[in-house]
Amino acid sequence: MVLKLKIAIVVGTRPQIIKSVPVIYELLKRGLDPNIIHTGQHYDALMSDIFFDVFSIPRPKINLNVGSGSHGYQVGEIIIRLEGSLIESRPDIVIVPGDTNSALASAIIASKLRIPLAHVEAGARCYDMSMQEEINRRLIDHASSLLFAVSQNCVKNLKKEDVLGKVIFSGDTMSEVYEISLAKISENRVVEELDLVSKEYGVLTIHREENVEDISTLLRILAAIKSIGMKIVFPIHPRTRRKFLEYDLNVNSENIMIVNPLDYFSMMRLVNDCALVLTDSGGLQKEAFWSKVPCVTLRERTEWVETVQAGVNFLTGTNPNRIIETCRYIMSNYEEILSRFKLAGNPYLNKELGEKPSKIIVDRILEFLS
Repeated sequence: MVLKLKIAIVVGTRPQIIKSVPVIYELLKRGLDPNIIHTGQHYDALMSDIFFDVFSIPRPKINLNVGSGSHGYQVGEIIIRLEGSLIESRPDIVIVPGDTNSALASAIIASKLRIPLAHVEAGARCYDMSMQEEINRRLIDHASSLLFAVSQNCVKNLKKEDVLGKVIFSGDTMSEVYEISLAKISENRVVEELDLVSKEYGVLTIHREENVEDISTLLRILAAIKSIGMKIVFPIHPRTRRKFLEYDLNVNSENIMIVNPLDYFSMMRLVNDCALVLTDSGGLQKEAFWSKVPCVTLRERTEWVETVQAGVNFLTGTNPNRIIETCRYIMSNYEEILSRFKLAGNPYLNKELGEKPSKIIVDRILEFLS
């Protein structure tokens, strides 16, 4: 029966691919051949294609080639293009990770076609409805048959909302990816290639719409970064690079080193060896947490409240003074902050079940389909 099951996994962005890796491994291990569909939301090779190769997972059988565009365009086009693929293949279940437009569109069309939906990373909430991802994840969760929550806090959020699907505390597949990649991360030479000194630099990423679309916000962030007094490595997202060109911004500074987007192992080595992370990314907050590196989050709210509660993730928004003061506080209390990681443990694993997130996810999917 298992061999006849048809399972579709829809991805469209770099984080979605990373979140799917352990699930794909687990399905392949059990003799299942998942139909990986790429929406093309991230179409830059450095943001997409390279990740299938570095993790040695099958390339997508279908690419919808949607590309960039407005929220309405992306969601609408993915629904239209994915509908035909799902009607033709008629999977038994569709798996969607994360909270992107690709995930939302997949959830909508799977629901319309009455195909069960499994949401990986369900229940994350920052309670800021001005964030597109917050809107997406709420809608996806309420359309899902199986909701795989990455933490107990996410489980509580889903139960509070009284979702109709089955809620399972699976733990976080991103944590699993990090653990299985440690050897390759430590072997990576990006720190040496960039001529960096371990723990003497920071890592910056900015890509969220609210931070890069408004030039005054972007300038505030950059002004703070230039004032930190530490070398900052800035792997630049394609959206951010486009805005730099559009605004004709010159970010040349003695302390800011702009580099192209990095593959997963290079990025994690860069984070592992840095002194602190500054980011508006959701995933990087957790990756800094697992790397035991303090994080400055350039947002007013976060869905990963466990990292804030642990005292190792600091919310500053985009106020330059708050960013600078927080960085100074971290560097002045560095050893004490590092000690907090040990106390925090890893809230993104289900210690009671003692199983890998991917195994819990695949077990529950097969149980649901049996």
